[in-house]
Amino acid sequence: MEEKKYLVCERKSVFALLTVSAGMMGAYTFNLRGGVFCNAQTANVVLMAMAIGQGNWLEGGYYLLPISAYLAGAFLSEILPSPVRRFGFLRWDTYLVAFEVLLLFLIGFIPLSWPHHLVQVLVNFIASMQYNTFRQAEGIPMATTFCTNQLRQVGVGLAKAVRKHDREGLHRGLFFLGMLGCFFAGGVLSTAVCGFFGAKAIWLNLLPLGIVLARLVHADLTDEKELLYRKPSGH
Repeated sequence: MEEKKYLVCERKSVFALLTVSAGMMGAYTFNLRGGVFCNAQTANVVLMAMAIGQGNWLEGGYYLLPISAYLAGAFLSEILPSPVRRFGFLRWDTYLVAFEVLLLFLIGFIPLSWPHHLVQVLVNFIASMQYNTFRQAEGIPMATTFCTNQLRQVGVGLAKAVRKHDREGLHRGLFFLGMLGCFFAGGVLSTAVCGFFGAKAIWLNLLPLGIVLARLVHADLTDEKELLYRKPSGH
């Protein structure tokens, strides 16, 4: 039974809070930091291709910065868990959320008059690390930082429910619909406070992330102290 128990870092509620935070980050960077979404890189790759196709090599070269930051985030989040695990104190997932909290707190002090590229690259970096670290919510493959997959899975789940009367498919589709709602809610909340708090609106992220961090630290030091070497599903 112990082997089948999901770690706290795999709980659906934790993924929901991370998804709310990701929605907040996307709305924040779009509203206040240059009108871009930094949670994923599809747009940056397309924009780089378009710029180069139009002969704007300098403009196209700029997109290597956010793309490289995203690549670095994925690389480091794949390399660091093993050495961190040897410390035997906290899980890599916990250290990552703590790092996110610290970095987003510091971003709140960066004036809006500064070049937006700095904040965009930082958000690219942490979004990549979060995406690569939190992979499965209680055994269900999940992306916390963007919602394309959620939309697809809602459609798949509804199709299975209609064609095959598959209750499990319906429940899975509803789960992804809920995660989509979390992302949407994060975007709404972030947009609502951006006009009042400016650069410090990013601190709204500290609420869901703070809850996640508290849960992870508590689990690492108590209930899951003997499970620190166990890898989450999908790794």
